Amino acid sequence: MDDKAILHRYLRTRRDDLLGKLDGLDEYDARRPLTPTGTNLLGLVKHVASVELGYFGEVFGRTAPKELPWLDDDAEPDADMWATPAETREQIVELHRFSAEHSDATIEALALDAAGAVPWWPEERRHVTLHQILVHMCVETAQHLGHADILRELIDGSAGQRPGDPNLTTRTPQEWAAHRARIKAAARAASDKK
Repeated sequence: MDDKAILHRYLRTRRDDLLGKLDGLDEYDARRPLTPTGTNLLGLVKHVASVELGYFGEVFGRTAPKELPWLDDDAEPDADMWATPAETREQIVELHRFSAEHSDATIEALALDAAGAVPWWPEERRHVTLHQILVHMCVETAQHLGHADILRELIDGSAGQRPGDPNLTTRTPQEWAAHRARIKAAARAASDKK
């Protein structure tokens, strides 16, 4: 498998994992803010889909025929990070799928060294290649997937990328409670030494 195919596979997997964080949630839990800055699951999906359209669209002269009013110059700050009551979950999931299809077409059509320009980056870093943008979007998507993983755990205790995730230790709720208590005690003991 060549470098482009490897990066593309990682991006596709992280996209699917992010979208999967909405599975089984009601509207309130999918939308409610769980951090002081308002981070929420549906907003993360909306944000990642929106920025991916920009990076794999506008940057390479392949602008998608999709209006994203939350990214307009006069839009409210962070409007891409949450869903209004008028924006349905189905619309945002469809945006995510549309964004992925448009991005995939760009990735498949261009070579890794294809040149692009990121108009919202400073001039000295603006000129990029598809390779750079693929790495950038893999990292961005994975970062937001990490946020989503923590949010989902706060909502209903689900952790990992999917049920039975082999990267997550198997413990009973009582064993997790004991594990947390041990970590809390270690933190308190280290703090008391100061």
